[in-house]
Amino acid sequence: MAEDEQSGIEPRSFLTCVTELAQLLGVGDVGMEPEDRHARHLAHAVRKPLLGRASLPDEWFVPLMAAAVYDPDPSFCRWFVEPAVYAFGRRRVMAALVDYLRTGTDAERAGAVRAWYSAHVPLCADRSPAYGPGGVRDPALDESQDVKAAWLEASLRVFAEATDLRMRHRVLLGLPTSRAAYPPHLYELLESTLTSAGVHPDPHIRRWAAAADHEEV
Repeated sequence: MAEDEQSGIEPRSFLTCVTELAQLLGVGDVGMEPEDRHARHLAHAVRKPLLGRASLPDEWFVPLMAAAVYDPDPSFCRWFVEPAVYAFGRRRVMAALVDYLRTGTDAERAGAVRAWYSAHVPLCADRSPAYGPGGVRDPALDESQDVKAAWLEASLRVFAEATDLRMRHRVLLGLPTSRAAYPPHLYELLESTLTSAGVHPDPHIRRWAAAADHEEV
């Protein structure tokens, strides 16, 4: 289900991203439908070639992550996130999404929130030849506990600083309500977020705060 209107991401921006990937892969034009459908058809055309390669050039990482972030459909951005995780590692992919969340536009931040879910994709040796020769993978590629903590912190700070209600809603409702999920150095920031969320005019945000208070009991 596309979020074009809600996220502010325009189909043309996504089309530009997938066109760049298609050119890198040598995928030919798939026709000139209206821009939104053309972008999706191009995305479908690059999906298997991306996942089927044993490695991806390092210079493909940035356009691959851009396509993931600019994909307006949360159901399909995995097509770009998954091959990136296999080829470059979960750690690098998550770190890139944290950067988008910290410094991106509201549209890019919304895209990073959508892609973050897909960055947790399970890794299977038979899913992609990029997993590693002989089914062996360097665990350092996927070590991401500190990056996940960075995502929590960035999300809390975006909630505090964002002026757009939709953005505050997105980042907060994607956060765990259990205090145990947060590292100790974020407790003070979490408490200030709970205080703010508990009196927020948006009922969904207040419910998030109430759920977190319930978890503490």
